[in-house]
Amino acid sequence: MKTSAALVKLIVFMIVTSILTLFLAATIGNITFGGKTRYSALFSDVTGLLPGNDVRVAGVRIGQVDSISLANRKLAKVTFSLDQKRKIPQSTVIRLRYRNLVGERYLAVTEGPGSAEPLKAGSTIPVTQTRNALDLTVLFNGFRPLFQALDPQSTNEVAFELIQTLQGEGGTLEALMQRTASLTSTLADRDAVIGRVITNLSAVLDTLDNGDQLSQLVLQLRRLAGGFAQDRTAIGQSIVGINDLTSATTSLLTDIRGPLRTDIAQLGTLAGTLDTNKSTVNGVLQRLPGKLDRIIGTATYGSWFNFYLCGFDGRIVLPSGAVMSPHFVNSAARCQRGAGD
Repeated sequence: MKTSAALVKLIVFMIVTSILTLFLAATIGNITFGGKTRYSALFSDVTGLLPGNDVRVAGVRIGQVDSISLANRKLAKVTFSLDQKRKIPQSTVIRLRYRNLVGERYLAVTEGPGSAEPLKAGSTIPVTQTRNALDLTVLFNGFRPLFQALDPQSTNEVAFELIQTLQGEGGTLEALMQRTASLTSTLADRDAVIGRVITNLSAVLDTLDNGDQLSQLVLQLRRLAGGFAQDRTAIGQSIVGINDLTSATTSLLTDIRGPLRTDIAQLGTLAGTLDTNKSTVNGVLQRLPGKLDRIIGTATYGSWFNFYLCGFDGRIVLPSGAVMSPHFVNSAARCQRGAGD
């Protein structure tokens, strides 16, 4: 009995441990068991990219590269799959980046200018929305004099920080500047080395993407700041005016709140009265055009009305209760042409 109980406990322990181990492995490896959505992207250079490499957003793995094939003589087609719950916009820009100095690469999904509508599954991202990796050969040749003055470990650290910085990955620029500051004291007397580095920087800058756009951005920001500085007085007055307008509007709403509530209530009463007498209102509206035609006809000769009394018939009730019925008929010729005239 003791042996059976111990065996059952051991089996339960092994099952629970296995489940927790699998769950931990799936969490660490960012493994998902849901469906996949496939997309394709066109690159002019995919050297070093292999099936199985990561697809990341802000450094988080959301998919992998499935296959690489030739689209035509100049372009390569990269097919990758993302987790089904991940949606990318139509303005997506796919960048090929270095994962480490060994040469491992991955696809970085970034958002570019354009439509934010989700991209349809199976769509192909054009080459205008893809960016190749940095040319490390040109990069390292440009910094060769600097690397020659460093030990191998420092060379690897500086090179990796340079790659991450030039790829636009945040958090590495500060580390690069700290590394550069620590090396300044040892390189201060090596003018020739620094001169060769500066000469070779032109080749490095040619490998950077969007160099013209960065220059235009800096120029536009400078113009914007200059415009704000020139109009600072008008902007300040506008802010003061907006504050005054807000205060006046607030007091106005406070003053009319009571009368407005009463008017709204009376409008409800009026609407109810009109609805109750809608047959009378409809009759008046139907007869109104003909009456207006006749009234306007009487004012043809000026801003007055001409009337000629052809007859009168009335009924008057006196305070005593007696009833009087005055009656008058004009026998003139103009009154004999018809009652309508």
